[in-house]
This record gives sequence, C-alpha cells and structure tokens, in this order.
Amino acid sequence: MLEPTTLANVSPHTVNLPRAALRDMLRLQRTLEQLSRLPGYRRLLHDQLPETARFDPGTASVLMGYDFHLTDAGPRLIEVNTNAGGGLFALQAALGAEPQLPARLEQRLRAMFSAALPANRMPQRLVVLDDNPQEQFLYPEMQAFARRFESWGIATSIVGPQQLVADKDGVFLDGAPVDLIYNRHCDFYLETEPLAGIRAAWLAGTVSLSPHPAAYGLLADKRRLCLFSNEEQLAAVGLDAAGIALLQRLVPTSRLLADFDPEALWKERKEWVFKPATSHASRGVLVGAKATRGRFLELDPQTTIIQRYVPPSLTTAGNDAPMKTDLRLFAWTGHALGLGARLYHGQVTNLRTEGGGFAPIRLV
Repeated sequence: MLEPTTLANVSPHTVNLPRAALRDMLRLQRTLEQLSRLPGYRRLLHDQLPETARFDPGTASVLMGYDFHLTDAGPRLIEVNTNAGGGLFALQAALGAEPQLPARLEQRLRAMFSAALPANRMPQRLVVLDDNPQEQFLYPEMQAFARRFESWGIATSIVGPQQLVADKDGVFLDGAPVDLIYNRHCDFYLETEPLAGIRAAWLAGTVSLSPHPAAYGLLADKRRLCLFSNEEQLAAVGLDAAGIALLQRLVPTSRLLADFDPEALWKERKEWVFKPATSHASRGVLVGAKATRGRFLELDPQTTIIQRYVPPSLTTAGNDAPMKTDLRLFAWTGHALGLGARLYHGQVTNLRTEGGGFAPIRLV
C-alpha cells in the first residue's frame, strides 16, 4: 500500500473528462500500438534507431504513458513516454490515501512484469533503476512499487547504476544476478557511460529491461511525433484508413525545425511549441509565445521538434486561479491500465504547485 506521506502529490480538486474524450484516447493508444507492430513502420525506422533500439527482445514495455491536452474538440496527444511515472499516485487520487489495488489491476500488473521476461515468468531478482533514485521527486512511488514486487515474492532493490556490476555476462547486485531491471532512468537508449555495462548486458540478452530502448525508439522518441502526424508516411507503412484519420485528428502537426524557414517560423512562433528531441520531463520545452529572439536562434534545427501548440485545459480550483490540466493514459500493449490527471500552474507540467498534483477524474 502507498504511504500516507505521498499525499503531497495528490490534489483536492476534481477533473471532469467527457466519456467521448476517453474513448478517443483509448482508440489512439491502441492505434499507436498497432502502428508500432507494422513491418513497414519498423523498416522505415530501422536505420534511424541506435543499436540498442534495433534489438527487439520480443517483450512489450511496462507502463507506457500517453499524455494529452483536452480541447473543445476533444483530446490531443502531446507526447508518449516509456518511463511514465505517477501511476500509483493517480490511483491514490482516485481511491484514497492507502488504496488496495483492484483485483483485476493487480492481476494485470503481475502479468505485465512477468511478461517483461522472454520466458514469461516472474523475475527472481528485480532492481528499480534511476539516477540517484533517492533524490527523485517520484522516489516514494518507486518505494511503493518495490513493496508491491516484494509482496509477489520478488527480491527487489532501488538502485543507481553505480551500485550494479554489469557487463555482457549479466547484471549483478551484491554478487547476485539481476534478471529484470524496471527502468526509470532517462537515458532511454543506454548511451551514457554509467549505463555502459547494462547496455552490454542488454545487447547480449543476459538481462531483461523494461521499459526498454526498442519501445522508446518506436513510440516515445519525440521524433516519432513527426511521423504520427504525417498522413503520407502513415499510409506508406501500411496503417489502415481509420487509423490514419484518427491520428490526423488527435495528433497536432509536428515537424523537425530544420524543415522550416527560420524567419517565416519566427513570425508565427506563437502557434508552435519547441521541444528538444531527446529531452524528458518537459526539460528544454519552449512555448513559442514565450520565446525570445535569442533563445529561438539557439535552437538546433536538427534536434528540435516543433509541434502545433495546444494549450492545456483548465480545472476549477475553488476560489484560486484555475489550474492547467494534463491527462496521462497508462497502458501496456493493447490494455489501458489507468488514467491520471495532473494539475499545475506555470509553463509546463510539474508536481510542485500548491494544491496541484494528481487529481481524481470524474467521467461526464
């Protein structure tokens, strides 16, 4: 069960969500999952992906996250995440301070983590991995997951990369082999030196990792947003007409900055948001309306994604100013696991706004 101390991440305000919007979100998640499995889609991306993402373990990544803003015309996809945090906080917001997992969700979580291993078995030893995990804002959630894994009989530790011994022969903690890494680290392609040993073990098939680089490369790399909103490319890789129509409606136009004339783009900058292709947690995101000329000129055309700006909807917060609202759909393969709403003030999502955080959702 979650510790009561995590209540700081839960908002007292309620978010209203139209049922039609939820249906669209679920359809989009299933459509992107279908897209990621198409041979034509994988062939198109093969040469663009690093080696770690071209290695497909044949397993689906745990706890994918699909982030949306809600408009008068329905939901709009903002991005996809593979290390989507906050699922247990969203559950806490919906069910109370120390929620018991519904039996169906408990079964699905067990199935999800056992399916993260090629043999489809429950791991014997699991580590929750992040960079300096005790310093992360969502560390209490990692602890809650660790308690859940322990209740399933899995030896579990929360560690940073420096606590592991890893090479092509495997990953070890205190001399004992690790068979599954629940990866909360934001080096999605395992490219930095601290993860070099894990990278070697991953490519050698001596450790399982989830979420893994292949899933990130297929769906969560921000450069994929350009493909999701490109009707011609979607048709060329074999997505059906209904799927193309859905993505055209729900995914804001996204392109590489290099595809635009800088001067023309500067004049219409208020219509766009600028995102570093390799960033996470809204780091480096620049809303065009807030851009200075100098900051705009610093953007790297080859690594900056521009997306048609869709402002977040607003949720009434009593007598206080309305709060911006983001929605996150948690999913695994074709299964929806839950839905979270995050309330905040400021330019980008955060969990530090007084009265903000994960909020309960009311379907209307």
